Amino acid sequence: MTLAKVLMGQRLSGRSGVHAKHVDRRLHLLMVTDVYFPRINGVSTSIQTFRADLARLGMRTTVVAPDYPGTDIAADDAADIIRLPSRAVPLDPEDRLMQWNSLAHLDRRLAGTDFDLVHVQTPFAAHYAGLRFARARGISCIATYHTHFEEYLFHYIRFLPRRALRFAARWLARHQCGALDAVVVPSQPMAATLRDYGISTPLQVIATGLPESQFVRGDGKRFRQAWGIAPERKVALFVGRTAHEKNIGFLLEMMALARQQQPQLMLVIAGEGPALPALRRQASALRLDDDVRFVGYLPRAGSLRDCYAAADVFTFASHTETQGLVLLEAMAIGLPVLAIAALGAAEIVLPRRGAVAAADTPQAFAEQLVTLLERPAKLAAMATEAVAFAREWDAATQAARLAVFYRELLRAAAAIDCTQPVSASR
Repeated sequence: MTLAKVLMGQRLSGRSGVHAKHVDRRLHLLMVTDVYFPRINGVSTSIQTFRADLARLGMRTTVVAPDYPGTDIAADDAADIIRLPSRAVPLDPEDRLMQWNSLAHLDRRLAGTDFDLVHVQTPFAAHYAGLRFARARGISCIATYHTHFEEYLFHYIRFLPRRALRFAARWLARHQCGALDAVVVPSQPMAATLRDYGISTPLQVIATGLPESQFVRGDGKRFRQAWGIAPERKVALFVGRTAHEKNIGFLLEMMALARQQQPQLMLVIAGEGPALPALRRQASALRLDDDVRFVGYLPRAGSLRDCYAAADVFTFASHTETQGLVLLEAMAIGLPVLAIAALGAAEIVLPRRGAVAAADTPQAFAEQLVTLLERPAKLAAMATEAVAFAREWDAATQAARLAVFYRELLRAAAAIDCTQPVSASR
């Protein structure tokens, strides 16, 4: 019997009712990832958030990640983070590719350390290194499916037809997931997408949660003063990587239409990424230079909180989010959300608790935004609903669910070991 069959036969844990008593023995997990801080993105945030709460549950995690030469990684003074030599990725200055020679000798480097499970976080070099390590140790290997590559690749590999890229993305997903013992996905819509691909590997839906620090409201007045935003101006906000798949150009088109009805409206874009130069050019072409602020990456524990607090509505148009964690981060400080309810973001938007499902055309989106801004009582009610809804996604509960799932995997593996025939030489 395979591990997949054993897991399929088990009743996996639900969203609630998880307690620390299920994780009484200290486990040691190896997380392998192609990205981690100081590189800021959802994968880095997810790893950091889960590690903190898994530690409180008595689980130890060692992270293998690339080094980032020339950047400040002082936060890595915490134990159990192994940085491997890396090289630049062509056409992608933000990311690094770990050197395969270092990954190939990972088992030797960690020879004196026992691990119970390998958890891969990204599908590049980390995926193959994590599988190789797990097989060498005879332990289970799982991965979290953070990125919807089918709606991602064509933004970066423009010389190939979109249909060919979609086929390649689905084939790669089936190939990689088929080699794993289980896959964690952050939302039900993403799980349904993988099942539509024909993936039969056990899937477990566990979202990245919000730590209590996310519910601390910043100083919006201070942010407005720092960036020269007048108190009377209405502010729509986008926070995230300025990447092509985030559909930020849509927000600029929407903004050009909305300001015709709300001349005092401003769009703040907090983030950096490969699409930033094109977005700046688009904003200028739309004559939005005085109505859009590109403020770059902001420290999460400082000015990013102030940025959220300075806004009136959080706006989001991405179709590729496997979860949409940034929506919850905005809601956690009481910022109403107007977002397209696509893929993983739908689970956050469609309950309509502090969020409004946005139209998929710039004109209709702009009309919804203007209507919200003209209804302060509605925005105030949404703000209260948003905080209550965000609290249902707390990090401790999500980490406890992941811990229970780890133990289910280990029990399933032990059950398989018990069914294996004993050789005559024993």
